[in-house]
Parts: sequence; C-alpha cells; structure tokens
Amino acid sequence: MKSVVGKVISAKMKDTVVVEMSILVPHPAYSKLVRRTSKYHVHNGVGAKMGDTVKIVEIRPMSKTKNWKVEEVT
Repeated sequence: MKSVVGKVISAKMKDTVVVEMSILVPHPAYSKLVRRTSKYHVHNGVGAKMGDTVKIVEIRPMSKTKNWKVEEVT
C-alpha cells in the first residue's frame, strides 16, 4: 500500500480535500534542485483542515479523480 505525506491546500468540498505533495529533483542539464509538485484529491474521513500536514494512502477508486484517503493528520 502506497503512502505519501503532503499539505492540504483546499478543503472546500464536502468529504474531499486537495493535498499537494512536493519533492526536490535535480535539473537534468544544470543540476540545480527544482521543486516538482503533484496534487491529489483525497477522501477526508478524519477531518483535516486547510494547512494541515497529512499522511495519505492509496485505496480503490472512489470517484473519477479520488483514489486516496487521509490516514492521519500530523
């Protein structure tokens, strides 16, 4: 089971939050560190709010865009 740590950037939907995960990777030509971000629609059964750092785990698809759920708020 895959798990990721990210930050809640939107909590405007009823049972869904948007979590942004970012990593630093070196640029292939210049070797400078570049930040890459990914956004996930996550089922919020725990009650995470905007600005919280959360651990999310992959689950079966719940909707067209939602196949993650909040495991814990850290």
